[in-house]
Amino acid sequence: MRAMHFLDQAKIHLKSGVGGPGAVSFRREKFVEYGGPDGGNGGKGGDIIFETVEGLNTLIDFRYTQHFKAPRGKGGAGRNQTGAGGDDLVIKIPVGTQILSDDQEHVLADFTRVGERIVFMRGGDGGRGNASYKTATNRAPRQHGTGWLGEEMSVWLRLKLLADAGLVGLPNAGKSTFINAVTNAKAKVGAYPFTTTHPQLGVVRHREREFVMADIPGLIEGAADGAGIGDRFLGHVERCRVLLHLVDANNEDVADAYRVVRTELDAYGAGLEEKPEIVALNKSDTLDDELLEALAQELEAECGQKPLILSGATGKGAEAALDAIISYLDAETTASGEVEGDWSPL
Repeated sequence: MRAMHFLDQAKIHLKSGVGGPGAVSFRREKFVEYGGPDGGNGGKGGDIIFETVEGLNTLIDFRYTQHFKAPRGKGGAGRNQTGAGGDDLVIKIPVGTQILSDDQEHVLADFTRVGERIVFMRGGDGGRGNASYKTATNRAPRQHGTGWLGEEMSVWLRLKLLADAGLVGLPNAGKSTFINAVTNAKAKVGAYPFTTTHPQLGVVRHREREFVMADIPGLIEGAADGAGIGDRFLGHVERCRVLLHLVDANNEDVADAYRVVRTELDAYGAGLEEKPEIVALNKSDTLDDELLEALAQELEAECGQKPLILSGATGKGAEAALDAIISYLDAETTASGEVEGDWSPL
């Protein structure tokens, strides 16, 4: 079985169908004294349609197929028969896909729900048959339309994963270990930076609730300006409703580790700076309680909230983190916008 690779952007070329030509035909029937033009119109060319479907979370298929051309309409025929229309070409894409102009400056379409379907490019109309050109002074026209051209353009597909909660942090903050512990994801875990090279999605089932969590590759200083590998994935964070910011308790300066990631989120913009954020000290199983308390106070002074104490490896604090995420998700449905529920990070 071919391994599933992640691809979040692809350039493709689209061409809707050409309209079919109109027919030149004259009626020739026994016992009919006067014949006449009876050429039918050509059929319409096929449309280019985009449709979101379940089960897709990558654009990898577009690496192997970049050209999409809808069929042309059939030609008209005698006895005023209109040609058959060309079949529409339906391109299936993941939820969260955006269609951008060739210069990537304009968003032409944005798909955020399963089952969304839009006619992106219309096929050309069929040409007129000679019957339609008949006039009082031109009773035997021979002209006909050749069919209208379809539309043609190149576009970029850009995928921004749809997740309720996003895990952010420096490389080796323990995000992959945590998402593996609380979801059905199978994220790669390793003792080296940038183990995660593409976003991972997992479904959390907690307190009879389900929500989607995304593990975003580690961010480093300058990520918003293109440093490291995290910058191209910051777009996926845009769709998350709440962020769980993991800070490795083994960092020499936990406040600085938090500040680096926070600075990159703010620099990227696009609303990331305003997203609700839960902060947690991770890998707590590697330190004693007294040191953890001191680190938590340092981090609280920087981020303005009392951090959760977590261990993705042992599961310590996981329930409190999931409770906090659910509280924020529930808060979006309340008029006041206040966080509901009572949870204690320590």
